[in-house]
Order: sequence, then structure tokens, then C-alpha cells
Amino acid sequence: MSVPTRSSLLLLGLAGVLAIAGGAILGWRTSEPATAAVMAAEQPLPSGERAGTTGMTIRLAMSAAFVSESGIGVYSRIAEYLTHKTGVQTEFISGLAYGTINSMLEEGTVHCGFICGLPYVMLRDNPRPAARLIAAPIVKAARYGGKPKYYSDLIVRQDSPYQSIHDLAGKTYVYNDEISNSGYNLPRYRLIQLGLTNGFFGKVLRSGSHEESIRMVAAGEADASFVDSLVLDYDREKGFGHAAKVRVLESVGPAGICPIVASSRMPEDLRESLQRALVTMHEDPEGRKILEEALLERFTLVDDSNYDDIRSMREAADKAGFTHIR
Repeated sequence: MSVPTRSSLLLLGLAGVLAIAGGAILGWRTSEPATAAVMAAEQPLPSGERAGTTGMTIRLAMSAAFVSESGIGVYSRIAEYLTHKTGVQTEFISGLAYGTINSMLEEGTVHCGFICGLPYVMLRDNPRPAARLIAAPIVKAARYGGKPKYYSDLIVRQDSPYQSIHDLAGKTYVYNDEISNSGYNLPRYRLIQLGLTNGFFGKVLRSGSHEESIRMVAAGEADASFVDSLVLDYDREKGFGHAAKVRVLESVGPAGICPIVASSRMPEDLRESLQRALVTMHEDPEGRKILEEALLERFTLVDDSNYDDIRSMREAADKAGFTHIR
């Protein structure tokens, strides 16, 4: 079976299971990952695959931090591109919660992943670091300044009367996940900066994904949300979902952009092979075409210090005793 077929079948399988379970295409609107996806990813690797890269199949997971559901297709093509360039078969896995992907990277049941910056910091700062950086994307849009950085955008409904964050006192706030940098860590730090830590919001809800947070704000089910600028910009550019029905009150950041990481259990030569393929992708006609569709300029090497801003904001929340948005 060809690699594109394997990836396509895996994605279709996930979609089918989740459609039966509740209707969300790939489970980013739920707090729990798809059972089928977890079972597929948790199958132990055959002993022959652990010893080296020959005949190895790598499992590449993607969280909802990069793009919304509409972007799954283009990121699956990045996985196929990596197979073509490295000669190592790749299985693309999506629909998993942030925490689930972290656990799988720790266990080595997925080898690498497109993940959020805060989950990366959590893995990297373990006493025994569980992940290593492979690369990070540079987004084409001008506001990213050609750097591996991104923002958290505070959104409200287009026709709402709110003009600043202060207008949201006593209102309903929705976030995607407690270990999301743009959905939780960055906004929590912003509230600390403004001294709004004594029960500022009237109600706080959890959505399970940035895309669902955008939908809830657009539908009036919540008054505001801080969402990943990558997701919001992608949906706006592609005309997808409810992004056109919300407006941005302010942007917080920049902060280290969502990276591509390798499990510490991945063989070093394989990590380096994937890294070479990614950071030279923009030099290849096939690679450039995929990057254009993903709204990316290129992938670049990035140092762990790129994520010190995320660490400092998390430490500030611990120091202030304000670990939960309220």
C-alpha cells in the first residue's frame, strides 16, 4: 500500500469513528480524544522497528494548535512529503487532545508531532526531557515579521459592543484547553498584567478547540475568547468556519510559535533526516507548493530559548497564585 493511501485511510477512519460518536469531524471539539485514534497510536512498535530506521514507520501527530479542521489535508501532505524525502514511511495522526499527544511522545507511541508551545515546554522541562525540537514554521503574513513567533487574539462577536478587555468584566469567557499557550497561558498572563485576577469573568467555559471557541463566540454562546492567531488567520484566509463573524479586540504576544518536536525515544539520525527535509522544503518546487497552501514561508531551525517567553509567563502565574482563569 502506498504511503498516501495509508495516511488517507487513517484520517478517514478517525473521521468515521468521531462522526458516529458525536458529529465533530476529527474530535477537536471534544475534551477526550477519539478511541480509535488512541488505540491505533498506542499499538507497540514491532521489535524490528525499534532497533533502527530501516523499515520503520514513524507516527506523526498533529494537535489543533496549528490550523483548524480545514488544514488537516495540507498537513497530511507534509507528512507524505517527509516520507518521499526521507524514505521512511509516515503515518499521520490527528484528533488527539494536547495532553494525550504529550503522553504518547513521552512513551514513544508517537515519534514526533506538530504541537503547541506550552506542551513542548512541559515535555522539555521534565527532569528527563521527553521531547527535542525538530523545526518551527515561519508564517507568511506580515504581522509575524519573518520570525518563529505567533500571537493570542482576543475575539468577540462582530456586532458586540465590547471595545476593550475591560468591557468583558462579568461576561462569559471560553478557552480551548488548560495546557494551551495561546488559549490559556498567554491570556492568563495578560490578566495578571492588568490586575484582573479576582474573578474577572462571570463564567468560564472549556470548548476543547480554538475552532469551537471561535464558533461559540460567533454564535453568542460566549462573549469572548483568546484564540491561536495561526488558527484564526488560516480560517480567515481560507474562508472557513466562523472566523469572519468575530473581530479582534487585542493581540497578546508574540511568543514562541508551535514547533515540530521529536520524542526523545526517536533515533537521532531519523530526527536529523526529518529536520533536513523540513528546513529545505521551501527550496523544492513540490515543497513550496505545499507551504503556499499552508500559508507558510518555510520551516526553520529553532533553539529552545525561543520558548523562554512561554516559560516566563507560566512562572509568573505560579508566582501570582493565579493558575486558573476565573
